[in-house]
Amino acid sequence: MNNPNRLDGAAVTQWNSRPPFLPAEAGAVSESIRAAVDSLLRLQDQEGFWVGELEADNSLEADAILLEYFLGSPDPERVRKLANCLREGQTSEGGWSLYPGGAANVNLVVKAYFALRLAGFAESDPALRKAEELALRLGGIEATNSFTRTYLCLFGQYDWQDVPAIPPEIVLLPSFAYINIYEVSSWSRAILVPLSIIYASQPLRKPPAGVNLRRLARGNNHRRNGFLPNGALTVSWRTIFHATDRILSALEQRKWTPLRQKALQRAEQWLLEHLDGSDGLGAIFPAMMNAIIALDCLGYDRKDSPLEREIAEFWRLAIEERDTLRMQPCFSPVWDTALALFAAAESGISPTHPALCRAAKWLIGKQVLRPGDWTVKNPYAPPGGWCFEFANDSFPDVDDTAMVLLALSRARLPDRDQQQRSMQRGLEWVLSMQCSDGGWASFEVDINKSILTNVPHADHNAMLDPSAPDITGRVLEMLGSLGYDAEFSPARRAIDFLCRQQEAEGCWYGRWGVNYIYGTCFALRGLAAIGIDMREGFCLRAAEWIRSYQNSDGGWGESCDSYDNPDLRGLGPSTASQTAWALLALFATGDFDSESAKRGVRFLLEKQKATGDWEDHSFTGTGFPGVFYLKYHLYSYYFPILALSDYLHRRRPGPEAARLLPELQLVQIS
Repeated sequence: MNNPNRLDGAAVTQWNSRPPFLPAEAGAVSESIRAAVDSLLRLQDQEGFWVGELEADNSLEADAILLEYFLGSPDPERVRKLANCLREGQTSEGGWSLYPGGAANVNLVVKAYFALRLAGFAESDPALRKAEELALRLGGIEATNSFTRTYLCLFGQYDWQDVPAIPPEIVLLPSFAYINIYEVSSWSRAILVPLSIIYASQPLRKPPAGVNLRRLARGNNHRRNGFLPNGALTVSWRTIFHATDRILSALEQRKWTPLRQKALQRAEQWLLEHLDGSDGLGAIFPAMMNAIIALDCLGYDRKDSPLEREIAEFWRLAIEERDTLRMQPCFSPVWDTALALFAAAESGISPTHPALCRAAKWLIGKQVLRPGDWTVKNPYAPPGGWCFEFANDSFPDVDDTAMVLLALSRARLPDRDQQQRSMQRGLEWVLSMQCSDGGWASFEVDINKSILTNVPHADHNAMLDPSAPDITGRVLEMLGSLGYDAEFSPARRAIDFLCRQQEAEGCWYGRWGVNYIYGTCFALRGLAAIGIDMREGFCLRAAEWIRSYQNSDGGWGESCDSYDNPDLRGLGPSTASQTAWALLALFATGDFDSESAKRGVRFLLEKQKATGDWEDHSFTGTGFPGVFYLKYHLYSYYFPILALSDYLHRRRPGPEAARLLPELQLVQIS
């Protein structure tokens, strides 16, 4: 699909024949980098880490209000400020969206409406009347997903018989069974195990008098009346799972659960084990909220207990600002610190600079050296990864670990032996996590059984954790920086994976950033770093795809809409972070001198604020495609710094950084 925002007649340029940029332009770029890095360094915590705000949609504030009322004795001031945040996030049409500028989302509208009713707003409130009308147009309560309906069951606004069954007996399925809790993504597991305890307990809290959702129900739920989902005519995995779910629900209502006590004990044990070494279950908002409700169902006291600690961790995610209280989905210090260190180092700062050394030392102290859930599929590898958050020992991830290793490759600590040991462990762990298709996924190996996307609870669109082009590209970039080349066996397999995953148009899908611009950027950076000839046709096709979607203002942008409609790939208002990704993609192919590259650089120079940073209003981070999106507040710092630094130094990703490294023992894999 053509980009309506690009300049007409933009031609492909043979950049290697273009003269280098003028000294005056180099001076402007250099000054921009200096101002940005100075601003970034001022944000560093004295302990050595960076952590920016992680912004999400208003479902978090709505859920927080629901949790307050579920636990009883809600804090009036806290609820009032959460409600104020909800009111501020309501759109002119009366709804709430998953990201700024997005369409109204029925789950958000229903939950926000109910939360505001709990907070004391009357049905006659004009804002709530608009929300009610919109919710009904979107399908009402019946159109919401399984998680929203389960939360409504807690307050008697939906019937437990009509939500998908999630019995705790699932934890009794052995790991060698074809279907078990270790065949779903780690984040789904952290959400579903406590949810199974909640489902078994089926607690009920009475909302304040007159507060209900009857006006948002369309009365067309026939879930309990049949063993086939609505509209299903043939036998398929979807119909099989639906029938199984209805059988489980019927058994639940008849209390025929002979293994229930054993299952609850095992689920409780799993929950407590995963609270150890973490800032809350999975260190992510939905799992923490479910854990709190589950612990309450299990009868834990709210003083000096896991429940008290989990509640405290939950509210650490809150940001109070004036008369509002907004919630973050988690903290991102390891990710932010690794990217900030890497960007600052690439700008030209000495690898022994105190800020970089403090950051590197802090990162080494956060390495996870104990087994986690990943050992179920990868039992023989020693631990050595990093997680995303301050503490989440059960769930280190490949993307963070690769980024940390890239960052550590740019710093030089006085204790070279400690740095070498840490990097060696991290490298070996990442290599052990390569999936059978040659790519790398987020948290575990080969969580890719597509039949599981048909289970009723899979409507959050994140049941699996398949290999991703963006993560695979980052791992290749890390390997290239550490001295490996395309002949290294894991690298060869990863290159083949990326070649298979490339879209016909030349771009790559972005799993953890929006979207094809992100995926294409990090696929190309990885390929360049590992030594692929970037004059290969598939690389040139990717670069041309990037150039063809440049906006008329010189920048690049892509909306979260492209996850739902791939025809919208590469389209959207320009942002600093996405412009930087596009430029980094072009630079990886050697394009520093095309008109596209120069216009992109000028866009960043023109959009930089007097404070040295840039500001993105759009969400450019991805949680669950189609369901949950993020705005990393520091993305508009370090990615423009990286892009401008590469432009200034005419640098492509490659092994030149290996000169800064302690001597690593390269892992040999045939």
